[in-house]
Amino acid sequence: MTTHPGSPIRVLVVDDHEVLATSLAHALDAEPDLAAVGVSGTVEGAAALIRTTAPDVLLLDHRLPDGDGVDAVPMLRSLRPSMAVVVLTASTAEHLLLSAVEAGVAGFLSKTRGFADVAAAVRAAAVGEAVISPEMLARLLPRLNRDTRRGGHEPLTRREREVLELLAQGLTNAAIATRLGVSVHTVRNHVANLSAKLGARSKLEALSIAVREGLLPGG
Repeated sequence: MTTHPGSPIRVLVVDDHEVLATSLAHALDAEPDLAAVGVSGTVEGAAALIRTTAPDVLLLDHRLPDGDGVDAVPMLRSLRPSMAVVVLTASTAEHLLLSAVEAGVAGFLSKTRGFADVAAAVRAAAVGEAVISPEMLARLLPRLNRDTRRGGHEPLTRREREVLELLAQGLTNAAIATRLGVSVHTVRNHVANLSAKLGARSKLEALSIAVREGLLPGG
């Protein structure tokens, strides 16, 4: 989780369409639990603002004048490891979405979606949820790169593997809690523990690593 109870979720919008980016930031800022902390149209500007505004969530266009947003994700996340990145895209090209997942994003959102969906995605990303439909997740996971040589992490417990398998089905923490008959807090702890063991900073990154290492059924 990237936010503290009672504090607004800090959002940085990075898109080279100035009117769209500014309008989106204003709309987000009008929400009582959200705070737009800046707008940029470039990767370089995003990096500078991350350093000074400490966003919880980065809404990032994948096509920027000075580089590809997805390619820049590892560098941008290194500036603020707790920050969740949601890629804004007009493309559903599978190679782009796969690259985004493997870069460690919290998810992606089509630019055709309405503001309510954007705000919901920000809130979900801020509490560690994956911003992706179960259908899209099911389509992408089998296509991720596999490299079982990586390994070397602390073994997952039986319960952590169980939670990981449910994450791969696209279930939220709340849905997993219901399925397992435990509290959401307990599920969050399991997700945090398995992510730490895998060296992942988002659910999608944890799933990407799990696929690469053959930790999921059929892997």
